[in-house]
Amino acid sequence: MRMGMIGLGRMGGNMAARLCRGGMEVVGYDRSGDAVEKLALEEGLIASASVEDLIAKLPSPRVIWIMLPSGPITESQISELSAVLSEGDVVIDGGNSNYHDSMRRGEMLASRGIGFMDAGTSGGIWGLDNGYCLMVGASPDVASKVEPILKVLAPSPEEGWAHVGPVGSGHFVKMVHNGIEYGMMQALAEGFALMEGKKAFSLDLAQISEIWRHGSVVRSWLLDLTSDALKSDQKLNDVAPYVADSGEGRWTVMEAIEQGIATPVLSLALQMRFASQDGEGYGYRLLAMMRNAFGGHAVKGSHEGH
Repeated sequence: MRMGMIGLGRMGGNMAARLCRGGMEVVGYDRSGDAVEKLALEEGLIASASVEDLIAKLPSPRVIWIMLPSGPITESQISELSAVLSEGDVVIDGGNSNYHDSMRRGEMLASRGIGFMDAGTSGGIWGLDNGYCLMVGASPDVASKVEPILKVLAPSPEEGWAHVGPVGSGHFVKMVHNGIEYGMMQALAEGFALMEGKKAFSLDLAQISEIWRHGSVVRSWLLDLTSDALKSDQKLNDVAPYVADSGEGRWTVMEAIEQGIATPVLSLALQMRFASQDGEGYGYRLLAMMRNAFGGHAVKGSHEGH
């Protein structure tokens, strides 16, 4: 099967490589010619010099997977494709788009006879070797056309992927997945912070994370990654206390508000990421001043450190 891949960055490039290794003919394009050339040389990717060139190298009906940043870049690319693709072709958005945008884009493409799939994709940099978890939204016809691709990208042909519902549902499920991920990460971070703070016990956090990986009810891939990191550096002095949020955590909390469903763990995990991003720390300084105002608690000057 021959397909197109637009966007060969860290995630898209690895996905293209896994597809090539799995026997797919992948025609690839990226604004970085170096990325295209590298994959062509190392993985047998069929290089294209432009989106138009990529389309010309695909048989009808064409299947094109895009792996681009969510927002205007993805919007522009799908709009461009809608103007040049033919009836029966399929566009797959494997990025972290908002599910509302995916529903709208699906309707727009459907009006032109073009199929659309929103593919929530998880696996990160490990997906190349271990496979990707794929939750996809599409019509049954489109899902059937894309199934061979999903089976190659997934950890196995039978596991780690599913057609979860209509257009929009794939990115919706991925959104919730990422919201849960925020909560799990926050819980692990707080627990290890407690243990690191108990200086009297001189706990070996690398040792503890390793034993938890075997038989414990909190064992998980996130714990595996944490354990690997702690083996080489338990102090983390070179890691800035800043945690970015990709946007999906925000969307999850907004969805909870819309539905009126209580999600305190997911909401607080997002708020903690916001707190880490406050470089000025004004809110924390104001809290210190309030404690001083009502209780006479000492206020530490900025020159005193943390």
